Amino acid sequence: MKALRKFLDKQKPHFEKGGKFEKLHSTFDSVETLLFVPDKVTFAGSHIRDAIDMKRTMIVVFISLVPALLFGMWNIGNLHFLSIGHPADLWTSFFYGFLKMLPLLIVSYAVGLGIEIIFAQIKGHEVNEGFFVSGLLIPMIIPPETPLWQVAVAVAFAVIFGKEVFGGTGMNIVNPALTARAFLFFAYPGDMSGDKVWIAEKLDGYSGATPLGDALVGNFDNLPSPYDMFMGFIPGSNGETSVLMILIGAVILLVTGVGNWRIMLSVFAGGIVMALLFNLWGANEYMELPAYYHLLMGGFAFGAVFMATDPVTATQTTRGMYIYGFLIGVIAILIRVFNPAYPEGVMLAILLMNVFAPLIDHYVIESNINKRLKRMKTLVTNS
Repeated sequence: MKALRKFLDKQKPHFEKGGKFEKLHSTFDSVETLLFVPDKVTFAGSHIRDAIDMKRTMIVVFISLVPALLFGMWNIGNLHFLSIGHPADLWTSFFYGFLKMLPLLIVSYAVGLGIEIIFAQIKGHEVNEGFFVSGLLIPMIIPPETPLWQVAVAVAFAVIFGKEVFGGTGMNIVNPALTARAFLFFAYPGDMSGDKVWIAEKLDGYSGATPLGDALVGNFDNLPSPYDMFMGFIPGSNGETSVLMILIGAVILLVTGVGNWRIMLSVFAGGIVMALLFNLWGANEYMELPAYYHLLMGGFAFGAVFMATDPVTATQTTRGMYIYGFLIGVIAILIRVFNPAYPEGVMLAILLMNVFAPLIDHYVIESNINKRLKRMKTLVTNS
């Protein structure tokens, strides 16, 4: 590390004001601060000293995604070889899935970071750290056979219209990764839904339906067992199938203090409450599906742990977090059951509540102010 530090120190003057690469200062700074803790300090005013900054926070989130990412790579290969009738060993399946995921990751980061660097250079700012995680999330929430040009277009749309137009990292009102997923879903529905897109290079005639796909058309007898859905041995998006791996990521986020347990808990609570209400209603077979199935199917768990908890687009008040998460869970199950056109309701539920998050915080704060005013009036009156 000392050798790397010396190398960066030697190159740094070229990227500072007056250097021959002055215009690339933002790019150099992003690389340097990714590898080493920034040496900038505050000289005036009160401030809090903390060992973790945004880059370290993003790294923790990145690490928490790794279990689901690695499992997703293996699952891509495993389902492929099962579909062609030649089950393969762990490493063969993993390597096949790795080769499928790698181009998606490269395109996502190349396009996203490229656009962020351009905006940073134009504005003269540092490169934002937010896409460090978004660039990984996007390939994890799409099918393995998504055309690379579609990924590039979706990433560009998400970064420009879902983030930069609002002012960049920390200013966006909707989750950039989900913005990319929604763009793909509405712009290219044929490549984002149906039975053919979830298993890479499968044989014709082999069912590639996800549990949500089977439930949508009423094939409840074909649903995988709860164990298979929990472990992730099912078709689905690259990183969303294994609830076990997602929960491991949740533990990492909670232990490090990066994740918000209130939002995670309330999303699951909202989902299970809505599903239980449907069980009581029982108007059709979908409503009678065991409530806990909804928590294992599709991207519900992934959305609750990694998407709904985005600190920028979620609510900021404590009570607002419970309301925000609970409504996401409720709306996700409502969309699943009542709107067959959008079987993966959690995506739309989170995006909808991203928009309403500031309003929730506003009314929570107003409620607190009114309570304090009433308390003060009571004290004045009694005195």
